[in-house]
Amino acid sequence: MKPDMTRYFPILTWGREYNRFALSSDLVAALIVTIMLIPQSLAYALLAGLPPEAGLYASIAPIMLYAVFGTSRALAVGPVAVVSLMTAAALSNIVEQGTMGYAVAALSLAALSGVILLVMGLFRLGFVANFLSHPVIAGFITASGIIIAASQLKHILGINAEGHNLLSLTLSLVEHLSETNWITALIGILATGFLFWVRKGLKPLLMRLGLGGGLTDVLVKTGPVAIVVATTAAVWVLGLADKGVKIVGEVPQSLPPLTLPSFSPALLGQLIVPAFLISIIGFVESISVAQTLAAKKRQRIDPDQELIGLGAANIGAALTGGFPVTGGFSRSVVNFDAGAETPAAGAFTAVGLAIAALALTPLIFFLPKATLAATIIVAVLSLVDFSILRRSWTYSKADFTAVLATILLTLALGVEAGVSAGVGLSVLLHLYKSSKPHIAEVGQVPGTEHYRNILRHDVITDPAVVSLRVDESLYFANARYLEDKIQNRVAGDKAVRHVILQCSAINEIDLSALESLEAINDRLREMGVQLHLSEVKGPVMDRLKRAHFLSELTGKVYLSQFEAAQDLLKCPN
Repeated sequence: MKPDMTRYFPILTWGREYNRFALSSDLVAALIVTIMLIPQSLAYALLAGLPPEAGLYASIAPIMLYAVFGTSRALAVGPVAVVSLMTAAALSNIVEQGTMGYAVAALSLAALSGVILLVMGLFRLGFVANFLSHPVIAGFITASGIIIAASQLKHILGINAEGHNLLSLTLSLVEHLSETNWITALIGILATGFLFWVRKGLKPLLMRLGLGGGLTDVLVKTGPVAIVVATTAAVWVLGLADKGVKIVGEVPQSLPPLTLPSFSPALLGQLIVPAFLISIIGFVESISVAQTLAAKKRQRIDPDQELIGLGAANIGAALTGGFPVTGGFSRSVVNFDAGAETPAAGAFTAVGLAIAALALTPLIFFLPKATLAATIIVAVLSLVDFSILRRSWTYSKADFTAVLATILLTLALGVEAGVSAGVGLSVLLHLYKSSKPHIAEVGQVPGTEHYRNILRHDVITDPAVVSLRVDESLYFANARYLEDKIQNRVAGDKAVRHVILQCSAINEIDLSALESLEAINDRLREMGVQLHLSEVKGPVMDRLKRAHFLSELTGKVYLSQFEAAQDLLKCPN
């Protein structure tokens, strides 16, 4: 049988259906996204501690490769704020910023991340992202947004400041506050204020002026370009670079160069953990955006193929002078809203950025870094969402504790510690919840064959029969809890002669849980109590038949809870 190549090359699917309408829609979307991405790509390179052109390079080859291998029709791949900050945090502990070694380390980090994602995709490990709870991720992104915004204040004020957590950044900013360049501060504050106003106030103004909704949306999306042009012109005309305003400076006029990451075992050993964390966080962010946008058009996203697409994109970044990339929220939403029909929109965007890298880079020589910092601050503050604390407190105290711990650890220790804590807390939270499954004692609802919790409903029970419904699969972490629950319920009640485990919610029984069931069966036998099972699912029953448990079971296995209860009512106590 021939392998289905469309599984690994989704371009073969949408490429066959490509038509003139899709082409025109993709070109319009690409034009809008390209205009937005030029300042954003430069800004995220600055955040990652790399020269500005690295941001452009990281937005060209990766998005072309994703167009071939990715399954989302609207996802725009490239540098994003959180991954850029994680890149800076990982590399600054190993290599000094501004050196050739730093750039090579960034390439190596992208390559490692790409390989990790690619391997996960080939082995269909997309489910790994399910172990990261959404509240914990929301807490991590909120804290990261605060750190990113704080890290850009040094560019807004024109001072030097270092640190990868909120405390060290704050202390460093306060220490150097007296060195503030007030012209830079004025540019930064005005740029930040303008960008916030563009997001909230420009659209109502344009609507009052009578512009159509479509044109208004385009102008709002491309509004940040206006402040880039204005501040660049001001610095050039007024000679503000000579007055201490830090500018982007010379950016090479070239297409992305061919580059190679380092294969040094020592360097790769230092980068492997950060690369794994970046891969996981990048994948979670990307798949969340992709699935949200796909749902609006009833399209399907394949998480395992997305891993391959993102892996190819990161390897492409490593080979073309970039740094780790993933699917970005803001650029993807703009791409979707602008009418992108296929991943070809991303390819056209890459062409637009390549033209910008070749022809437009001299125009940004006088672009102040304060403007790029303002772009980052406005973008990341939209990610800050403290309402997750209120929602989680109301809904689940365990989730609230995990979210709060993730936020505090990220702010106090930095993004690497924060994301590690987030991953660990997500797993621990799952283990904690599943280690104490809900076990309800049930009785018959009068006049029906239904059985419900005796604490919530008026039900019929028999003193000689204890019916317990286990609302969780049984495995090594919770098997002992079930043992204790049954022991505590039966030990002090001399009237009990039968225990029925209603297994309707049990999808799996692992070997540890099987041994616990055997222990429960033996202990109940010694008390003169029979153990029965009801409503056992087919796959679970298949496994139980392969063991000796059913032959040693003191009671019976019933098709339904009602059948079990009715049969046992006939038995003499």
